[in-house]
Amino acid sequence: MPGTVHIIGAGLAGLAAGLSLSGAGARVAIHESAGHAGGRCRSYHDAALDLEIDNGNHLVLSGNHAMLAYAREIGSVERLVGPETAEFAFIDLASHERWTLRLGAGRLPWWIFDADRRVPHTRAADYLSLAPLLFARAGTVAQCIKGRGAVYDRLLRPLVVAALNTDPEQASARLAAAIIRETLGAGGQACRPLIAREGLTSAFIDPALDLLQRRGATISFGHRLRAIVFKERAIEALDFGEDVVRLDPGDRVILAVPPIVAADLVPGLSTPDDFRAIVNAHFRIDPPAGFPAMIGVINAATEWIFTFPGRLSVTISAADRLMENSREELAAMIWREVSDIARLPAELPRWQIVRERRATFAATPQQDEKRPAAATACSNLFLAGDWTATGLPGTIEGAIRSGRRAAVLAG
Repeated sequence: MPGTVHIIGAGLAGLAAGLSLSGAGARVAIHESAGHAGGRCRSYHDAALDLEIDNGNHLVLSGNHAMLAYAREIGSVERLVGPETAEFAFIDLASHERWTLRLGAGRLPWWIFDADRRVPHTRAADYLSLAPLLFARAGTVAQCIKGRGAVYDRLLRPLVVAALNTDPEQASARLAAAIIRETLGAGGQACRPLIAREGLTSAFIDPALDLLQRRGATISFGHRLRAIVFKERAIEALDFGEDVVRLDPGDRVILAVPPIVAADLVPGLSTPDDFRAIVNAHFRIDPPAGFPAMIGVINAATEWIFTFPGRLSVTISAADRLMENSREELAAMIWREVSDIARLPAELPRWQIVRERRATFAATPQQDEKRPAAATACSNLFLAGDWTATGLPGTIEGAIRSGRRAAVLAG
């Protein structure tokens, strides 16, 4: 009789693994150290704002196939909203120039021949500079791009920083190439931006938990794995401190925890050990009428502004440079930019700053080499997480793919 699959961690990777396995009829037990599911992809009530906010602003795209399959399975696709076409509003805060990048639906980039749809002050020929990056296998993004210009500064750099959470001078060209092939290279039908307007928990977490429970999966919160007991090349037991789960023949384990935790639990495991920060700022104020649902910002600390009912939210990626600033300094600095862009009063509204010091692994070539495969030398242990060797940077799409891959191996 098939055994139980024990999934350690109820973030997106663990939930995706549990859904795949339970959908195939496997017995699933999920163990989560926190009192809630979702990991870095969740919502919570913030007392300072008296609003439900996300712990980070996560953008997904219509070409994220694993993410969409996950959302369809749990019945939450309608909670991801965005424009009917691939459109991205931008502003250069240095010049206050505004534009909207409008991609065509097909794979052929006809939009680059239309001055009203491409980046201002660029020619169609300028986009050829991106070609070497499409098939890059080594080095950094900056090393692959010859010369600099508006395409680099106003398109490539914002895309790389947002997707890889790493500056192009250090970011892996291989990981950036994978993102570009699946987005810009796949045409506008793969690039429509989608936002969880009602919150990440509503879109990705609660519906998944409901479905897992309906399928008979057990989910234990506050159940932190303290140690793994190995015997030869297999796991013999899971030590949770107050209780020990001894594995029966046929039981398997999927470890879907952060890389630092995984390295502590599995001797000799190679994992990324360098990380990049993200700063999120939330302001309780009604977005002005007609303001874009999302706007990218060039030549500012602010990088992306998202609109929600009664709230404006800002994301700044690769934000290690801001970690020493006080929360008050960050709120004031960011609001000066946001109020200028949105044409709102300069007076600082109610605010919240969320700093994620280890938001994702640093998506450098060196760190990418440290990412382990889903299969391990241990016969009944498999790994999941956006930090494993997914071929993508640390994204929602990568986390879900990793969980599905681990489920296939453990199934």
